[in-house]
Amino acid sequence: MSTLAQPARAGRRDRTASRRRGVDRGILWIAFIAVLLAGVVAVNVAVLQLNVQLDQLGRERVQLRDDNARLRAELSSTAATGRTERRARNELGLVEADPLTTAYVDLAPKR
Repeated sequence: MSTLAQPARAGRRDRTASRRRGVDRGILWIAFIAVLLAGVVAVNVAVLQLNVQLDQLGRERVQLRDDNARLRAELSSTAATGRTERRARNELGLVEADPLTTAYVDLAPKR
């Protein structure tokens, strides 16, 4: 009887070891897939943060362009005033009025 009992025990051990290996492999696959999913989530979060940053930079860029256009217009206006004054002085012989001799006329009707 001892010769028959040993092969039966060996067969049970093989089946138990095979089941344990299957469970171990299953756990490894689950862990591997969980790590992959965590990586996908991390990449999506990083992309979302970059998109938010890109949107902020785009708004800042538009604001800077508007500021540049306003400053160019202001500079052009300032340069035109100086140019007009020089032309009036040099070409037309005009001079700036003396504030002490300047009089103002009120054209609004009195009530």
